[in-house]
Amino acid sequence: MTTRIAAVQAEPGWFDLPATVAKTVDLIAEAAAHGAEIVAFPETWLPGYPVFLWAYPVPEQIPHLARYHAASPTVDGPEIATIRAAAAAHGITVVLGLSEQDHGSLYMAQLIIGPTGDILLHRRKLKPTHAERTLFGEGDGGDLQVIETPHGRLGALNCWEHLQPLVKFTMYAQHEQIHVAGWPCFGIFAEHPSLGWEPSMAVSRTYALEGGAFVVVSTQILSETGAQNFLVNGAPSPIVDFGGGYARIYGPDGALLTEPLDTHTEGLVYADIDLSAIDIAKKFADPVGHYSRPDVFTLTVDRTARTPATLGETSTAEADVPTYDVEI
Repeated sequence: MTTRIAAVQAEPGWFDLPATVAKTVDLIAEAAAHGAEIVAFPETWLPGYPVFLWAYPVPEQIPHLARYHAASPTVDGPEIATIRAAAAAHGITVVLGLSEQDHGSLYMAQLIIGPTGDILLHRRKLKPTHAERTLFGEGDGGDLQVIETPHGRLGALNCWEHLQPLVKFTMYAQHEQIHVAGWPCFGIFAEHPSLGWEPSMAVSRTYALEGGAFVVVSTQILSETGAQNFLVNGAPSPIVDFGGGYARIYGPDGALLTEPLDTHTEGLVYADIDLSAIDIAKKFADPVGHYSRPDVFTLTVDRTARTPATLGETSTAEADVPTYDVEI
C-alpha cells in the first residue's frame, strides 16, 4: 500500500493572518486534488517566519513584535477552525506550523490535524534557536510524541530541533515512519555556514537515514514583495536573499524522492511512499533495534506536561465566601 505525501514550498502573507489562512486552504485543496493524503506546511507558516528577529536591533523590533503577536493565531481560534474544516472537507491529514498565541506568550507550534478535522497532536518547539528565544517560549516533553495514523506512525519537529541528538533519538525510539521537518525560509543568512540551505538539507537527509523514516521537508520562500516587510534604510534587509524554497521528500535510505522546484517558485512536491521500504532500510541500521546498545547507553525522557501554576477547584459554598461586618 502506498501513501501520497505533499510538501509545501510557498510564501506566507507576512503578518496577514487572513490571507495566509486563505492560502493554506487553497494549498490543502490543491494537495488533495493531486491525491495527497498528507500535506506538510513549514515552521511558523502562520503568519510567516519572524525575519525581523534577525534583521533589526531589539529596540527596532518592537513595532514588529506587536504586529506579529496580533497576527498569530490561537489553537482554539477561528483561523485554525477554518483550516480544520478544510482538512475534513478534503479528507486529508494536515501538518501545520504556526506561531501560537497563548495569552501574552507565543510558541513555535505544530499541529497534526486528521482527515476528520480533529487535532491529533499539538506540540511546541522545545528550544527556540538563538534570536528566536527573545520572542518565543519553550515547549515541554509532554508533546514530544509520534502518533499512530492510518498511513503510518507520524511525527514532526521544527528547524534546528533536527540538530538536537536526544530530541531526534526520542522520536526514533517511538518507531516513527513519516516525519515532517518544518523549516522557515532559507532566503535569510543564505551564505552562513550553518544557517544556509545546504546544512539544513543535510540534517534532514541524515534524519531519514538515521531514523529509517520518510522525511517531508517543507519550507517558506521570500519574494521581493515580501521582503518589503523587512526594510533597513529603505531597502530589504542585508540578511535577505530572495527565494529560499527547498521543499523535498527523502526516503528511509536517504534517497531524494522528489524533483526540486525552482527556489523562487511556489508549489507542492509529491512522493508516493511505501512503508515496506523502512523494513529494508532498517535491516542495515535500526538505531533503536539491532543497531543499538542499551546495555551501554540509555535515554530517559520526561514527558510530563508542565504548567506554571496548579490551581485548585473554586468552591461556591457559602462558607467559603468571606463576610464583613459594617457599621452604618
